[in-house]
Amino acid sequence: MSSLSGKIAVVTGASRGIGKGIALALGEQGCEVYVTGRTTGESERTIDTTAKLVIEAGGSGHAIRCDHGIDSEIEALFAQIGESAGRIDILVNNVYKIPDPPAWGGGFWDHPIQIWDDQVGIGLRAHYVASWHAAPLLFAGGPGAVVLNVSSPGGQSYHFSSSYGAGKAGLDRLTADMAIELEPRGVAAMVLYPGSVATEFIQDFAEERGTDLSQSQTPLFVGRTAAALLAAEDLMSRSGKIQWVEDLAEEFDIFDEHGNRPPGYARRGE
Repeated sequence: MSSLSGKIAVVTGASRGIGKGIALALGEQGCEVYVTGRTTGESERTIDTTAKLVIEAGGSGHAIRCDHGIDSEIEALFAQIGESAGRIDILVNNVYKIPDPPAWGGGFWDHPIQIWDDQVGIGLRAHYVASWHAAPLLFAGGPGAVVLNVSSPGGQSYHFSSSYGAGKAGLDRLTADMAIELEPRGVAAMVLYPGSVATEFIQDFAEERGTDLSQSQTPLFVGRTAAALLAAEDLMSRSGKIQWVEDLAEEFDIFDEHGNRPPGYARRGE
């Protein structure tokens, strides 16, 4: 039996992409997973479908609709989880809003100011608000809970746009400082750095342009490395630090659903 079996997890932004991959991987380990997002229904890319797949994977799945751009909905989300579960063992802050159109290239002056609110508001501020409301539930079970913030190598080098980098660098620093404040409570906080991931959005984009994604990480691969990390016995010694998916895959011998171990980013300065 996995050491995560029976743990209560919340994964934000889990209708698709990395959030969905992490939710499914936690389901494989027997977790009770609350998945959040704005998209509901029976189609493929919804929180309802993700919750069902979590159950099929071996866990317990619950879908709760939440717009993480609205503080009151985040507050209501954790109030509902508190009433039903009483605690949270794992909080995965993953929700992110891709600007429409995406801010890929060009100068910051070329993009509407709204992309700051999209990429920093949903990709950073919403994680702070979620963590604030989740804190009492993380403390409720005693020491051992963990916050995992999904970031990107864009926190260390230029990727896509200046607002994107600001949001990721901010999340990295927020996590490091949260770890200091959470340490006396016995709660760990870490940053996860995936590589190039073939999310549904990227797959759609690649299909239009004939891009090869054969070397990309899959959302489930990222999820399985996250689950292995969350089951590690040395979480407090990792707290405040960046955890690279490719390093975790090597450490815990993780493969994707195709039996592959895709490469990560080439890291500058190494």
